[in-house]
This record gives sequence, structure tokens and C-alpha cells, in this order.
Amino acid sequence: MDRNLALEMVRVTEAAALASARWLGKGDANAADGAAVNAMRTVFNAVEFDGTVVIGEGERDEAPMLYIGEKVGTGNPPQVDIALDPLECTNSVAYARPNALAVVAIGKHGHFLHAPDTYMEKIAVSEKARDAIDMTQSACVNCRNIADALGISLENMTVVILDRERHKSLIDEVRSCGCRIQLIADGDVSAAIATALPDTGVDVLMGTGGAPEGVLAAAALRCVGGVMQARLKPRNDLEIQRARKMGVTDINRIFTEKELAQGDDIMFAATGVTNGDLLKGVQFKPGGALTHSIVMRARTKTVRFLETHHSFANKPAFDQF
Repeated sequence: MDRNLALEMVRVTEAAALASARWLGKGDANAADGAAVNAMRTVFNAVEFDGTVVIGEGERDEAPMLYIGEKVGTGNPPQVDIALDPLECTNSVAYARPNALAVVAIGKHGHFLHAPDTYMEKIAVSEKARDAIDMTQSACVNCRNIADALGISLENMTVVILDRERHKSLIDEVRSCGCRIQLIADGDVSAAIATALPDTGVDVLMGTGGAPEGVLAAAALRCVGGVMQARLKPRNDLEIQRARKMGVTDINRIFTEKELAQGDDIMFAATGVTNGDLLKGVQFKPGGALTHSIVMRARTKTVRFLETHHSFANKPAFDQF
């Protein structure tokens, strides 16, 4: 794929971030998400490609835009599949919490797992700990092996876990083996990426989050050289049926990042909406705004951090968002 597509994806995530950031702290998660979806789709349709959404806002009867199967772009080559989240962590925008992102990953047709909207158990680490993770083992065994691989003590290793009631036993176990824990309200995509980047202070992501977010995280880790194991955790028979309908034959299968996001033709872009461990959020200024984004390519393992200054006087399309 043309590497210039990566920059086009940044324009897409910037538009979604700018639009949703207007709803910061206003207590309306749906409005923030709707603004991001509308902005992202508008910019997508100006991109020179033939895109199909495979991870999106839901199935066609659940989402008016950016639904699974929707075509975006001009319709001209190249043909790509798209995994996206116009606003990861909608509540983080509604209530001014950290780690909200606008996220897009693209790859060749058929290279992303068609993940149903259910839970997924995940472990994410850096390349150094590739051989240290094993989802069939306990959290403590994994923590000890990861610490050994990273060359640090358990007491100095930081494990990020979503702050959810379902994680009480996991949190207790990780604490019992001596690790530090960073609990986050939302945002396990950014936390997964942070495990593979230097100087973030994040060593491991553990726990259960969204399956679509797991595919997005895997795409990002393919670009930055990180590692993931994951398996679906459906909550009921309906979700199991949906997973099988989308092509998952073994519900208990443990996937690696290379199986969730296949091949080297993967590009990933994200723009911060609120401040987080990975990216700063949108900062509005007189007549414009400042955004911070990351863009990565799996083939070259190139990681770029972009600071963009937007002038609204010269961006009339912004008013549409």
C-alpha cells in the first residue's frame, strides 16, 4: 500500500478528535461519539481508496454510519479493510477523563479478525517479553516470567488493568505477587500500545476489554513491535453465535497479534482527544486548535509523533463537525 495513506489516516483521526473534543466535560457521551463518527466518515470519503469497514460502530442495523461492511473512500484502488473507533472512551470525553483517542487501522482485505462486539481477554507486552506470556498460565506466573524477560523486579513492574468489578480477582492476584498496578477507567488500546513504547512507564496490559479494541491494539502492536495474546470471552449464547457467524470457529482459541492483524501492510493512526499516557489531547486556541497524533507502519516499524496546528479560518469543513 502507498505509504502516503498513513498520513491520510491521520487526517481522518484528527477530524474525529477535533469534532468530539468540543463535547469535553459536557456529560453527553452519545453526542461526543456522534460528532466523531460524522467527522471521520466525512473525511474518509475524500480519501483515494476503496475501503470496507470490518471493525466499526456495530452491525448495519445498529449503526447509521461506519457500520461493519460499509464502504468508504472514493472507490478507487487500493482495496483495504478498515478497523476503527472514532472515539475510544466516550465517557472519558463526556466527563473529562484521560486516554480518549480517535483510532484507525488499515490492512489488506481479509487481514483483520472480524471480531464481534463482545469481551476479549488480553495480555500485551513489548517484544522483549514475547516468549514470557502464556494465557494458559496464571497472572502471577505471567508476571514473574515477564519481569525476568524485561530484567526488572516484580516490585518495579507496572501492570495496567481496567478498573472494573470483573477484575477484582485479577487485581488481587497481581498485587499478591508484588507488582505495581495502574488502574484505568477506559482506554486499553492506548495502554496496550504503551507497553511497547519506551519511557511510558507501562510494562504489561492485563484483563478483559472489548474485542474490537483488541484487534485495533493488535494492529498497533504489529507496527511498533509489541506482542499480544488474546481470546474471546462471550457473555452469552447470542454473542457466541455472532462470533461464529463472523468466522470464529473456536471460541476458546488464543490469538496472537499476528493472527488478529495479519501481514505487513498495516497502517495505524491515532489522535488524542483527552490527555493520556500515549498522546496529549486536543487543545483549543483562539482561531484554531493543536492536536497530537501517532502514525505507524508495520512493514518499516516506523513510528511518527505528529503535532498539528489547525487554523479554523482556513478549515471551513471544520464547521460541519
